[in-house]
Amino acid sequence: MTVRVRIAPSPTGDPHVGTAYMALFNVIFARHHKGKFILRIEDTDRARSRPEYEENIYKALHWANIQWDEGPDVGGPFGPYRQSERSEIYKKYAHELMDKGKAYKCFCTSEDLQEMRELQAKQGGRQGYDRRCRNLSQAEIDQREREGKPYVIRLKMPLTGECVYEDLIKGRITYPWADVDDQVLLKSDGFPTYHLAVVVDDHLMEISHVIRGDEWMSSTPKHVYLYEAYEWTPPTFMHMPLLLGKDGKKLSKRKNPCSIFYYRDSGYLPEAFLNFLTLMGYSMTGDREIYALDEVINEFDYKRIGVSGAVFDVQKLDWINQQYLIKNIPVDKLWDRLKAWSFNDNYMQSLMPLCHSRIKTFGDFMDLCDFFFINNLRYAPELFSVKELLPDQCCMILQTIIWSMDEQENWGSAGINQASRQVADAFGVNHKKVVMQLLFASIMGKLQGPPLFDSVGLLGKDRTRARLLRSIEFLGGISNKKNDALKKAWEKRDCKPLLTA
Repeated sequence: MTVRVRIAPSPTGDPHVGTAYMALFNVIFARHHKGKFILRIEDTDRARSRPEYEENIYKALHWANIQWDEGPDVGGPFGPYRQSERSEIYKKYAHELMDKGKAYKCFCTSEDLQEMRELQAKQGGRQGYDRRCRNLSQAEIDQREREGKPYVIRLKMPLTGECVYEDLIKGRITYPWADVDDQVLLKSDGFPTYHLAVVVDDHLMEISHVIRGDEWMSSTPKHVYLYEAYEWTPPTFMHMPLLLGKDGKKLSKRKNPCSIFYYRDSGYLPEAFLNFLTLMGYSMTGDREIYALDEVINEFDYKRIGVSGAVFDVQKLDWINQQYLIKNIPVDKLWDRLKAWSFNDNYMQSLMPLCHSRIKTFGDFMDLCDFFFINNLRYAPELFSVKELLPDQCCMILQTIIWSMDEQENWGSAGINQASRQVADAFGVNHKKVVMQLLFASIMGKLQGPPLFDSVGLLGKDRTRARLLRSIEFLGGISNKKNDALKKAWEKRDCKPLLTA
């Protein structure tokens, strides 16, 4: 058997460190077994998928020195490798399941589903689709179609018995069929859901092993049943331990810098970054912590993959990166690497308009612009001391800045300008004395500096977001209860009551 593995990221946002983590272990497994590693783009979320996000996936993985054998950009014998280019294939297989009596048309509207959820919440018990369209007669189906009612195609899951499958990492897994929802396979717009597309693609692309994160284990019974329904041989499943934040929960961009670009732009070496990621899911013999990727590939044994999640410890990454700097970059090459990172002519020239009229001597330059070159600013409580505001209220203002810029999809100078004014209006606070002070403190670690909006444009999305998140953490954070209240208030653009609560 030829080993064929894949990753299938969605181009709906910034390239996540979890994508690099999964890609890395797929590469290791494929190279160890002399197999193939495939990159597939799962762009069925038409509202959120963007060509620029797809391009960023390529850029991020290339920075990490992760290469694939087949994919949308390099081609291959099993293409196309974008789901959006395979819609007719999914329609064919969805209707094949209906012909077999393994799937059915569901005419429930979004209002029906909302009413269903509200009723289930009141009654307790099983949450999910109540299968009301599962046993419609052909006459009822024909009538609804004559009326032009849109429908989705749902998988007809077994109501009794258990799903049993072997996970190469977790062992024997048993899951009651009754706990598995009748999953939507084909949406009313004709596009597939992840669950149909991933199984069809994995089968047609001859994927031998599915190596993915623990979070997909609850979905695996749906996939196992689809293989059974089609009478296909399923791949071997391997569910990797999750990357966890300091709070022990799944690594989330709400609290952590999660973009691969953040680590690139902050000056980490890709070799050190990969070394660190392997430690998150694997233990080398002899408890080694510093090693080349080829060593892992040569010695790989899936039995040494961890079972429980691993904390994404940035201090550990810092230490590993330092070891690579010391051992792999000679002293006479260090300045060349620093210049390539952020002291190159292009970047330094971009800073000149920001400091030209603000320095008295050349010696003032670093004092004014040091924050462009510092990863971890040293915050002081007095920086965030805003009259009549408590620390958690300052956190709320900073959090809504993040939400506003995300909504705009603009983390440049215009985006932060608009966000700061939106937030000042929503909270009913002074733009300059409150919002701008908090932004100067968060972004620069001081209350004066070069033009703030232009500075954010040069820092970029990932480092700006990280600084806002660190400021929120420094101030004590926002409780889940207050965060929920903040979301509701922000949706109405009326956060004033939160400052008087």
